[in-house]
Amino acid sequence: MPHIVVIGAGIGGLTAAALLLKQGFRVTVLEASTYPGGCAGTFFHQGYHFDAGATLAGGFDANGPHTRLADKLGLEWNVSPIRDAAWVVHLPERKIHQYVDQQAWRDEYLTNFPYSESFWHRQERLAKISWDISIRDFPFPPATLDEALRLPLGLRLDTFSALPYLTRKFRGLLPKQTDAEFKAFIDAQLLISAQAVSDDADALYGSTVLDLPRRGVVHVHGGMGGIAETLVGWLRANGGQVCFRQQVARLDVKNNRVTAAHTNKGLSLQADAFLGNLTPWALEKLLGEAAPTSLKSEVRRRDPMWGAFVMYVGLDANIVDQSITHHQVVMDVNKKLGEGNSVFISLSPLDDESRAPKGFRTATLSTHTSVLSWDELHKKDPEAYEERKAEYAERLLNAAEHALPGFRKAAKLIMPGTPHTYEFFTRRPLGMVGGFPQTSLLRARSPRTGLKNLWLVGDSIFPGQSTAGVTIGAMRVAKLVQERIL
Repeated sequence: MPHIVVIGAGIGGLTAAALLLKQGFRVTVLEASTYPGGCAGTFFHQGYHFDAGATLAGGFDANGPHTRLADKLGLEWNVSPIRDAAWVVHLPERKIHQYVDQQAWRDEYLTNFPYSESFWHRQERLAKISWDISIRDFPFPPATLDEALRLPLGLRLDTFSALPYLTRKFRGLLPKQTDAEFKAFIDAQLLISAQAVSDDADALYGSTVLDLPRRGVVHVHGGMGGIAETLVGWLRANGGQVCFRQQVARLDVKNNRVTAAHTNKGLSLQADAFLGNLTPWALEKLLGEAAPTSLKSEVRRRDPMWGAFVMYVGLDANIVDQSITHHQVVMDVNKKLGEGNSVFISLSPLDDESRAPKGFRTATLSTHTSVLSWDELHKKDPEAYEERKAEYAERLLNAAEHALPGFRKAAKLIMPGTPHTYEFFTRRPLGMVGGFPQTSLLRARSPRTGLKNLWLVGDSIFPGQSTAGVTIGAMRVAKLVQERIL
């Protein structure tokens, strides 16, 4: 029975591990932390369960990746669907509800941007084509000759109508009447899911992520980490091993193959194949001198991913009693997004009493930020680093107060975190999160690493960001491993 070792208990790693276990492989997952999920995990502090990073779960619709995975494994997610608005976008002068219901959403965008109907029709058509492809066996970008030969099987007649958009940027889809408010609204949606704004984001990928609010958005009971915890439970119940507090410190490489993984606790495991729920930078660091030339070249060539400045807040639920749990704030539509000008706020549901002490609820606030500036300050000027940390915390509080009046008064516990905080707890170099900006499908990253029996999973490979995205990628990698090992 072939043995697979998975490095990292993120959603991608756990999904691939479960699918391979289902196919008869022996599977061991090694996780450095004390809980699963990585950036989509939930941690405990002073009576609160905070979502570490990812706070929004989509892809639970009838044909969504999480639903298909549950069908394959015979498991049930501990979730409940969001039926009203997936989130509210707060611009300086208006609020826009991202309604789950298609007709309610149409009424909302026509009320706020009456000139945009043809844009939304085109976006919905392109999104449907892309989602339909994701349901079929479409291994993109192909990592092997077999995958390349299988690509045409995933195509349908309507797929070819999307070809004119293959190399276009999303800005080319915007209406001619687009004003600063509409562009800021679109850019804010793209940034959280495609990691790029309309000037840079790929048109097809961008169309897909704008459809997320109507693609099975749910509350995960107990926090986002519940997705990973469900997978861990399934793995253990079916004979898989998930080992926490086991940080992989070294990989042995011989004849262009990984032969063994060694952890900081002295555990050594040989295996037939290895999956890294890692970024390319983390993988290169782990391999050291054994890293393939192609991987070394990639990490030198690529710009770093985004980082996140976050705040974890314990709130008096009697003051912030808003029932809609997700809010996106743009403070100034004429300025660049991120760096506190755009903030995503997620509240724990009022009826989920497992998340906070009685009478309280949690909030996770985040904004995109450049990792390099934080890293430089942390290393060279600790005082300036702390000053900037306080400044960004104030920016996020201002945004929260704009969207949810009374937020400051309600905040009884405030814990800010920088990319350096993410680096410390998730061990992702520079604290990079969210995957690569999706600026071109032609530059999408495959799972290949340059070593014959080592593949990447997680948000570094296409389609990247979100639990839905990494699940799609993990399904593809599990099939790839099965084909190459058996």
